[in-house]
Amino acid sequence: MAEGPQDPFSLEGQVALITGGGTGIGLGIAKAFVARGAKVVISGRREEILRSQARELGSQADFRVHDVTDFSKSESLIQSVEEEHGDLTALINNAGNSLKTPTENMTEEEMLGVLNVHVLGAFSLSKFAARRMMEHGGGSILFIASMTSLFGVPYVTAYSAAKSAHLGMVRTMATEWSMKGIRINAIAPGWIITDMVRKNVISDPERLAKVLGRTPMNRFGEPEDIGWAAAFLASSAARFITGVCLPVDGGASIGF
Repeated sequence: MAEGPQDPFSLEGQVALITGGGTGIGLGIAKAFVARGAKVVISGRREEILRSQARELGSQADFRVHDVTDFSKSESLIQSVEEEHGDLTALINNAGNSLKTPTENMTEEEMLGVLNVHVLGAFSLSKFAARRMMEHGGGSILFIASMTSLFGVPYVTAYSAAKSAHLGMVRTMATEWSMKGIRINAIAPGWIITDMVRKNVISDPERLAKVLGRTPMNRFGEPEDIGWAAAFLASSAARFITGVCLPVDGGASIGF
């Protein structure tokens, strides 16, 4: 992985693919990576949003329209990024969806709809990214986990199952791939101001009070807070960090 000659936090020379990169946390990560010097390719399903955000990010950014559940196109997405921008050095598995419903009312199809995006989508891209990284000397793969990876949150069983699976993949992939130069880590965001949080938390006064009540900083985070943590984990400053989940949560995971 390329290192800045004097700044271990630099991402100069890196090429990063960020799924779900057109909005929310994914866009926050893209902004941080560009600021630290990386080339960034954001992916998602909505071309107009991706095109607009890539333009805003500047000359270091590009986009690809891609549905992470179309597993047959995972390898070709990686190939497309490398053909145009060079060796992929960072993959950020951020694409996601959610479902808020009492568990007893959830269907198997709804459960699979969430697992396919978060678990199988991330697995498929990670596998093909890792193969390429092994060939050119290493890289970093990052999963965006969740507070639901760490403790129980009602009415989000599918999301919790998917985000808990992320941690299992991180630990196992790290034991397989770290010796081959690929570091695998996760970030567990706390409650970050995104459309998903506005819909599921801020619009629910009871849940809003509960979230802030257990967050020692007593506020929500911003997408860029996750972005800077991701940029650190992808940099050579984190070169001896693998297999971990870093909470970036204002203290929520340790709050009473």
